[in-house]
Formats: sequence, C-alpha cells, structure tokens
Amino acid sequence: IKRLGGPNFAHLPINAPKCPVAHFQQDGHMAAVNPQGRVNYEPNSWPAEQRGPREDPVRGFTSVAVAESGDKRRVRPASFADHYSQANQFFHSQLPVEQQHIIDAFVFELSKVERSDIRERVVANLRNVAEDMADAIGSRLGFAEMPAATPAAANPVTDLEPSRKLSILANGPKSFAGRKVGVLIADGASATAWNALRKAFVSEGATVEVIGPTITGVTLDDGTMLPAKQMLGGGPSVLYDAVAVLASDDGAVLLSAHPAAKQFVTDAHNHCKVVGFVPAVRQLFNAAGLTALVDSGYIDVSARKGATVMVEACRAGRIWSRADKPTDFAKPSPNGREKRLVRR
Repeated sequence: IKRLGGPNFAHLPINAPKCPVAHFQQDGHMAAVNPQGRVNYEPNSWPAEQRGPREDPVRGFTSVAVAESGDKRRVRPASFADHYSQANQFFHSQLPVEQQHIIDAFVFELSKVERSDIRERVVANLRNVAEDMADAIGSRLGFAEMPAATPAAANPVTDLEPSRKLSILANGPKSFAGRKVGVLIADGASATAWNALRKAFVSEGATVEVIGPTITGVTLDDGTMLPAKQMLGGGPSVLYDAVAVLASDDGAVLLSAHPAAKQFVTDAHNHCKVVGFVPAVRQLFNAAGLTALVDSGYIDVSARKGATVMVEACRAGRIWSRADKPTDFAKPSPNGREKRLVRR
C-alpha cells in the first residue's frame, strides 16, 4: 500500500483476483475501475434490485472446517462487535470546542442527506457513542423527538478514561513557526507598524504575506513602495493562521467601503483568529458590524510592542471563546437542559 501510494493496489492486473469480486468499495487514490450505482455502503434500505452485492451462501466463499485440535474457522473475537467504545472515548477526550466542531460537522453532513429516515438512523447510532453529542445533533437537525438508540451488537464500554493525547488542541504547538500571517494594507499605512510586525513574525519563523487593494502594492507613510503578494478579494483571510490590517484614516475609509475587506475581517473573526490592527481600522470593524464583538484576540499593533504582543497571542492559539457565542437557530431541548458540552 505504501509503495503504490493508495488502497487500490488490487486494481493492478498482477494483483487482481482471478475470479470477479463484487463489493461496495469505490473511489480513492489510483482507482482504475469503480462500480456503477448510487449505493456504496452497508447496511442500506434501498430496494433489493438497487441494494448492491450480497454474499451468496451457496456459491460464495466459505471457510472449510478442518478437524485438527479443533475446528478451523474464520471467526473474530467478540470485541470486534464493539463499534462504539473507542468513539465514546475519543469524543470525551476532546476539549469542548473540539466537541462542538464534531457536532457541527455531523450537522453539516447530515443536512445534505435527502432522506429523513437515514438522518434519524445515523443519530440513533450516535446515541451509542455519546448521548450529549447525539442530543445536540438531533436538536440542530430539528428533530421533534430523538430516535431510539440502535441496538448495539456488543455493549459498549462507557467508562474509558479520557486521553489528553487524543486532543489536537491540548497538544498544539507552543510556537507560531511555520504558520502564515496575512497583512491587509492600504496606502498611507504606518511603515513603523509594518516593519515591527514583519520583523516580529519573521523572527518567530512565520511567513508574512501582504494583501493590497491592487496587486501592484501600496505606498507606506514614509514613501516606501510595498509590493503585494495577494490582491484584496484574491487573498481571503481563510488562507492565513492570523491576520492584521494596517491603514491610514483615508485608507481605512476606502477599505470600509470594499465588500472584500469587510469579508476579510468578518471571516477572520468567525474563524477565531488573532487580528492585529491600528486604531484607524476600527472604521472597517464598524462597517463589518464587529465593533461590539472585539475581544482580547484583537491586538493594537500601532506601537512597537504591539507586534510582540500579537506574536504571543498567536502562540496561544485561536480565540475559541468566540465560538461560545450561539450562531445557529437550534431548538431548545425538550427537557430544557443546557446544550453546552463539557469535558467529563
């Protein structure tokens, strides 16, 4: 698998089975052939003619029992039927914001599923993983009542201790090295603020990219011509691990009228990123409707020490407290209990 770089090594003629094999496997790297049809999972509830391949108990493969010290059989330990214990441990090993990301991902994907009965069966499975997670997902999907949990093939172990090593955020890097900072700059911006910001992040080992109103670049307040790496609208803040906005009063007015500039700071805020700014840029925050939402993740970099403070804030990671603010229209729980998840 490693040598060929993908899971479909059995598609190569030298590796392919001599007898045709029907299964649900498809797609993936280096796939040479793929089965036709909509169904690629099991079990499924489609009609028999669309349900896909099934084992043939008469002509299909079977293991022959050979009498040696006992019967030779193709069997698995009973623990193989436990599909939920590890998922339970994994979910409860995450920090609250990571748990919320898992819930958000399930809600997003299940909202694309056309059939309500399939959505309900997925949530019924998830009840065996974590009731609080399934309850939150069902609420966000608009379930009037929760489906009964799917009968488990084997009783899951629910008292496994959480493991800190399973959390990405709990084991994050202590440095901002290797990350990328996007600096949106308009004409007349402070050369002092720019130079301090660039020096601080380059010393940290980070990459700094300039986003300008045009790809030609901008002219700083000391007359320096600063070329741009990206053009406003072509370098969104989602490309960067942290952002900063530098502008004069006049430049901030121009940015405030630019939809892409407002989108730049709005996305950075919604993705909980550290945002560096100079006082003039508050006009842009006002235009984007962020004034009341500015928090400790917004760093004034107009003074020389501001760049150092921003680097320190970036080392600490994203400003996950922003994610605590409700942004959806989830229905209240029927029993009235709080939907916020906590690490047990």
